[in-house]
Amino acid sequence: MSAPRVLVTGWPSFLHGEATAGDVLAMEAVRRALTGAGVACDLAWSPVFRPGGLDLDGADPDDYTDVVFVCGPAHGEQVRGLHRRYARCRRVAVGVSVVDPDDPAVTGFDAVLARDAPAAGPRQDLAALPPTVSVPVVGVVLAPGQHEYGDRRRHGAVEEELTGWLGERSCARLVLDTRLDPRDWRLFTAAAELESAFRRLDLVVTTRLHGLVLALKNGVPALAVDPVAGGAKVAAQARAWGWPAVVTVPRGAPPGDGAPLLDRAELDRWWDWALSAEGAGRASAEPPSGTMLGELLDVLGAR
Repeated sequence: MSAPRVLVTGWPSFLHGEATAGDVLAMEAVRRALTGAGVACDLAWSPVFRPGGLDLDGADPDDYTDVVFVCGPAHGEQVRGLHRRYARCRRVAVGVSVVDPDDPAVTGFDAVLARDAPAAGPRQDLAALPPTVSVPVVGVVLAPGQHEYGDRRRHGAVEEELTGWLGERSCARLVLDTRLDPRDWRLFTAAAELESAFRRLDLVVTTRLHGLVLALKNGVPALAVDPVAGGAKVAAQARAWGWPAVVTVPRGAPPGDGAPLLDRAELDRWWDWALSAEGAGRASAEPPSGTMLGELLDVLGAR
């Protein structure tokens, strides 16, 4: 008999499935267990989720003795299709939810090790097992169109380039909005709520003036990008704070010609610096200035 070789699958394997962190972690838990036991295995991924990786179309049934389906509901046509494609393999479901024990998606497995099922007690989900590394937690604060800058506005193109670059960084991205609105549960209702979120960040990436200001106020380094050609209030505020990590769109940058507005090498350099001990120390060293309030009091004759 040939040595066992297992294909590890789950909802992240299906072209029209869904890859959640829990699903991926559970599949990784199974991979670790099999590898630790000396069992050869491959993981199948949707080409949407992992382009270029092994997908179900490329995983030849003749190459495997077993197929393990991990996590999520054992339900639906895509799971039933797995049974048809890998009919000659032993098929096992592990860490799944069984909604209907008589569903062909369930009965097609040779064994089902459920995390929850109608006639069985619940078991802890496999996603809790694999350790993960810590990555920087990055707040992303983007400015709207700001039409007051007229034909110098490059907000749309800058946002597209910046978020495309940011999507390639290994970090936990949190989109934050400085707007306060008690009518929308997704927004903050008080500045203290927003600043409490800022204090828990490792870095803020922002095209918005107050994204920069509130980061530095709370001792968090910022990578600021001024989306106005030639620079405007974001770059000016960075100068006011003596903060070096600011990228400005060149004044002569033409709108909409397809040429990059941002220098990726410059973004990479400031990213590394802002996340370094030097960048973190610089952010927490500069106290805010209240001299403008004193000038206001003078103008009003209040002192």
